[in-house]
Amino acid sequence: MSEKRSARNLVAAGIVLFLLVVLAIAFRFLIYPMLRGDLVASTSSASRYEHTVRIAADSFAGYAVLRTDEFRSQLADRGIKVEIVDDEADYLARAKGLRSQDLEMAVYTVDSNITSGVEIGEFPGTMVMVIDETNGADGMVAYQAGVPNVQALDRKDARIVATPASPSETLARVTVTDFNLPNLGKNWLEEADGASDVYKRMRAADPKETKAYVLWEPYLSKALKIPGTHILLDSSNVKGIIVDVLVAERRFLNDKPHVVRAVVEEYFRALYGFEHSSAGLVGLLMDDGQRVGEPLTQDQAQTMVDGIQWKNTLENYAHFNITPAPGIQNLEDIAENITRILVASGGLDENPIAGKAHELYYDGILRQLQGDGFHPGKRLGVVQHDGVAVDAEQIRGTAELKKLGESEWEALSPVGNMRIPPIAFTRGGAKLSIQGDRDIRDVVSQLRAWPTYYITVVGHARAEGDPEANRVLAEQRAEAVAGRIVRDGIDPNRVRATTAKSTGASGQHQSVTFEFGQMPY
Repeated sequence: MSEKRSARNLVAAGIVLFLLVVLAIAFRFLIYPMLRGDLVASTSSASRYEHTVRIAADSFAGYAVLRTDEFRSQLADRGIKVEIVDDEADYLARAKGLRSQDLEMAVYTVDSNITSGVEIGEFPGTMVMVIDETNGADGMVAYQAGVPNVQALDRKDARIVATPASPSETLARVTVTDFNLPNLGKNWLEEADGASDVYKRMRAADPKETKAYVLWEPYLSKALKIPGTHILLDSSNVKGIIVDVLVAERRFLNDKPHVVRAVVEEYFRALYGFEHSSAGLVGLLMDDGQRVGEPLTQDQAQTMVDGIQWKNTLENYAHFNITPAPGIQNLEDIAENITRILVASGGLDENPIAGKAHELYYDGILRQLQGDGFHPGKRLGVVQHDGVAVDAEQIRGTAELKKLGESEWEALSPVGNMRIPPIAFTRGGAKLSIQGDRDIRDVVSQLRAWPTYYITVVGHARAEGDPEANRVLAEQRAEAVAGRIVRDGIDPNRVRATTAKSTGASGQHQSVTFEFGQMPY
C-alpha cells in the first residue's frame, strides 16, 4: 500500500513539476514579453516615421542624390524613413527583393531591369521615374594601331573587353548590334571584373591587337592618356540606351501611392537644390565619393558631371510621354529598342516584352505632378516671385549637327557602317516597296539612337548592264532613302546621299547602305 502511495506521490510531483515548467516557459515567452511590451510602450514616444522605404542601389555617382542628407531629411519631415541598401550592383538580388517585398524600391538601368526580370520570370517592379542617362561616362577605347575605327572590329579574332551586367556591356552590345560587323565571332565579349581590370588589361596589351576596351569614369579618362589610344565611341554618341530608372514594387505602389509620390517629389527637389547651389553637382559628387569610400578630385568629379545627365521633372514628363518633346525618347520605345539589342547580340534568347513594353512603367505619379503644376523649386523658396516660378527647368535635347559643305563631308572621320537589312525597292526602280517602307521605319528608329553621327546614304546597283544607267539608279535610290528618313524626322544636316561603284549582281548590290562619320578631333 505504501509503495502505491509513493508511486502516486511521484506521479503527482512530476505533474506539478511539469506544470511549473510550462508556467515558467509561458511566463518567459508569453507573459513577460507582454508585460515588458506594455512597459516599453508606456515609457516610449511615438515614432516620427509612418513609413519606411528601402531602396536598393549601388555606389554609382548617378545615384548620389538618393544618398544625400537633404533627400533623407525632406522625406523625414513627411514621416518617411529612407534606407539605401547597397547590394554592389547585384541586379538579380534587387529583383528578388522586390518580389519578396523586402524592398519597396530599387534603381536599375533599363536593360538590367529587363534581364533580371526575365531571370526570375516576372517584373515585380514598375518604373516610376528616370534618374539619369550617361552622356560620355562610359566609352569604348582602343589603340589606334590595332583598331582605327569601329568597322575595324569586323574580324573573327576581334574582341571587346567589358564588365558583364554593366552599362559598359550594354554599350558593347549596342555597338555589335547596330554596326555592320558580319565577320565578328560569336565569342566577341571578353569578360573583365570592373573598369579597373579593363584598364589594367589595356595597359598590358599589344597595341596591334584587334581589341577594344569599354570602361567608365574615372578609368575612361585614364585609358585615353595611354599613348597611342583613342576613343571609338562613348555613351554621348548613343541615346536611350544607358538609362537609369527608379522602380517601385507594384503592391507597394498600389497600396501606398502617396509614399511613392513623396519619394519622387523630394528627389526632384533635392536634385534641383544641388543644381542651383554654390557647390553644384561637382560638390555633390565629391561629398558622395567620400560617403561611399571612393574619393574624387575636383577634376574627376567635373568629368563625371559632364558625363551624366540627371533628368529633371520636365524631361521625365517627356520620357513618360506626358508632354512629348523633340529629342526625348519615351520609355516604351527605349525598352523596345534595348530589348531588340539584347536579343540581336545574344543577351536574351527571345523578346520577353513583345507588345507589352508599356507594362514596365507607370506614369500615374508623374501625371499627378504635372496636373498639380509641380515645380521642384517652389517649396525651396528659390524661384518664387509673386507666387510664380521664374527659373523654369529646361528640356535638354541633343544639339543639332551643323550643316556641312562638300569638302567637310569628304573630310569626315569614318566611324563604321550601320547594320540594316537590304532596303526593298520596286523591281528595277528607285521607289520603295511596301516592305521597303517598313524597313525605313526600323532604320529611322536606329538612327535616332545615334544622333551625333553624320549619315552617308550610299546607293548600289548591279554591275552588269549599262554603267551610266546603273549609276543613275543607285543615285536615285540613295536620294529616295535620304529624303524619306529626313521626312520621318532625321535632321537634314546629318544626311547626304551618294553612290558607290557597282561591284556585284546579288541583292545586296541593288540596295543602299548607311555609313556613320564624325568631325575629326
